[in-house]
Amino acid sequence: MDQVANILHHVVRHHDAMDHMEDSATSTMGTMANMATTAAATAAAAMETGGDDDMSGMDMGGGDGRPCKISMLINYNTIDSCFISSDWQIKSIGMFAGSCIGIALLAIFLEMLRRGVKEFDKYLARQHLAKHAGIAAAARSSDDGAKDGAIAGAAGAAGPIPPFRPTFWQQGIRAILHTAQFTVAYFIMLLAMYYNVYILVSIFLGILVGSYIFQYETIDFSTHSNSGNREPTVCCG
Repeated sequence: MDQVANILHHVVRHHDAMDHMEDSATSTMGTMANMATTAAATAAAAMETGGDDDMSGMDMGGGDGRPCKISMLINYNTIDSCFISSDWQIKSIGMFAGSCIGIALLAIFLEMLRRGVKEFDKYLARQHLAKHAGIAAAARSSDDGAKDGAIAGAAGAAGPIPPFRPTFWQQGIRAILHTAQFTVAYFIMLLAMYYNVYILVSIFLGILVGSYIFQYETIDFSTHSNSGNREPTVCCG
């Protein structure tokens, strides 16, 4: 009887030990599940917060290891702001002021290029008109002693001024001027996309001053070649 009691006692203890192990395993699995859930929630919150921060401001490595301040929203960043490249990182107020002045001068230069393109076209047109006006005058002067009918025939032979087509080199210069104008306008557009208020004001002031200086011209209503009936901007084409 004692042997049977001992066997039953061992069986009961083994059963209790198995129950304890199952309870421990269940508790451990529950703890791990809670930790995984907490970690996932924390990661999701961090990604959401980080995404918002990335949209409003990004820190990128600068030339000397200092982070660049780049924002996709309207901002007033000065020190550590980067433009176009990490090499153009603002390290002092003086450097930022010089950058603003340079950008304003670049906008003025854009207006100068616009006027240069127009003036070169006018120069080619004047050459073309002078050439054919000279031919017509020569035709008339060569028949000074002739009859009125012969003079009228010479004037008619001169005919209306034909359309003008630039030569290979003339068109090459026009293409270079247009490409320079396009490049400067596109560069200014890239600077404006940093949404820095000081940079935007510098661009607007440069365009204002440049337009006042280089678009200050006599309006000829007969030729319709003045700035008032041209496109207001040449940015990007």
